[in-house]
Amino acid sequence: MGDLTRLTAAELAAKVHSREVSAVEVAQAHLDRIAAVDGRVHAFLHVDAEGALAAARAVDEALDSGEAPASPLAGVPLALKDVFATRDMPTTCGSKILDGWVPPYDATVTRRLREAGVVILGKTNMDEFAMGSSTENSAYGPTRNPWDLDRIPGGSGGGSSAALAAFEAPLAIGTDTGGSIRQPGAVTGTVGAKPTYGGVSRYGLVAFSSSLDQGGPCGRTVLDTALLHEVIAGHDPLDSTSIDAPVPPVVAAAREGAAGDLTGVRVGVVREFAGEGYQPGVLAAFHAAVEQLRALGAEIVEVSCPHFTYALPAYYLIAPSECSSNLARFDAMRYGLRVGDDGSRSAEDVMALTREAGFGPEVKRRIMIGTYALSSGYYDAYYGQAQKVRTLISRDFAAAFERVDVLVSPTTPTTAFRIGERVDDPMAMYLSDLCTIPANLAGNAAMSVPCGLAEEDGLPVGLQIMAPAMRDHRMYRVAAAYEVARDAGAGRFADRAPELGA
Repeated sequence: MGDLTRLTAAELAAKVHSREVSAVEVAQAHLDRIAAVDGRVHAFLHVDAEGALAAARAVDEALDSGEAPASPLAGVPLALKDVFATRDMPTTCGSKILDGWVPPYDATVTRRLREAGVVILGKTNMDEFAMGSSTENSAYGPTRNPWDLDRIPGGSGGGSSAALAAFEAPLAIGTDTGGSIRQPGAVTGTVGAKPTYGGVSRYGLVAFSSSLDQGGPCGRTVLDTALLHEVIAGHDPLDSTSIDAPVPPVVAAAREGAAGDLTGVRVGVVREFAGEGYQPGVLAAFHAAVEQLRALGAEIVEVSCPHFTYALPAYYLIAPSECSSNLARFDAMRYGLRVGDDGSRSAEDVMALTREAGFGPEVKRRIMIGTYALSSGYYDAYYGQAQKVRTLISRDFAAAFERVDVLVSPTTPTTAFRIGERVDDPMAMYLSDLCTIPANLAGNAAMSVPCGLAEEDGLPVGLQIMAPAMRDHRMYRVAAAYEVARDAGAGRFADRAPELGA
């Protein structure tokens, strides 16, 4: 059968559905791979071998009885970020305050995956409560980048991206509040998409910043990512911010793009995303990708979005403010960790002791910033001003999309940095999301696709493609066309990663 872990999700699905291999064989191959390499990568916080094999057996039994596949991805394994509620596995959000907590229900994304016959292998590591850009803020230790085990896999969803790059899973789910799907994808040489805000249900997604959080698909190819997008997307009455509209035709767009013709597509290069602070090898790979898009027939237009330069400070007022409010629920009274409840302390004391012991330094930092920004006398000066900047950024996008179909930029200014390099410098860490944050503030769709290796260090670089709200299919078409041209004669990008060994 060869190495099943090296196949794409689309290839695995075809083999399972034709009964060339069983879903159990596919699941077992990936569980074996996790057992072999995850001790070094630490992509997973929890592996549910028993549940995965049971789900795979159910797919096999249905197919053997003559039933049609539940979805195009039935029988394909997946790694799920540990921020989605799962009724049969712990949901910790990378935090000690939820250590061992098993929710009584499934998130909508989790439920849709199960109904589609997708086999959930386990839950992946993440920065605590999705706050970080390196997965070093996890209370359970950092995840390592399979391209170089001394470097970060991005964050907050570094576990999901590392699982893909290490061939532990062909598909993964992440969340993107300020770039936490796209930035990990960029630094691990994988594909990550942030759907339009409201395109994928947030019900059962443990909230960090409710107006920014968005679950989304991750894969090693654009088509795999599109197939997963269509499984998890769609209106959900349980989420008040869910968009009641048809899911954009992302799979059809990916297949159209694979034909390699972008004639008539207008691609905007964002002027503000270049220059000081950008690694030369990242800019070189990005400019080469733009020229490849031109060669495919796209019209390249330089676009100015002047307020994008204010996105980072606006984000770091809005997100901590919403985090301060959302994380107030972790009070030691309802679920999770409880410290100091010996009968001699008040509820207030127990709450304070629990939050002190349960939250890590970055979470505490953001709660304090957010509480200050929302406090009496400062709300208008900080949070209110940040929301006004958010409106200006949305207007920049609207003006740009009147001229072009998609916008492109580097996904992140540098390649993966070394573990520990930025832990004591929050500002340097925050700059990792410089290019990704504007799309979250505006609610647009955006994705990252690998666009080569930086000449300085041989590490992956990401091309970010941004599309208007509910026009997610535009970015998939462009990404698929670029991917085919990139791999022509060179083989799949993911296969260029160093082998971790078995």
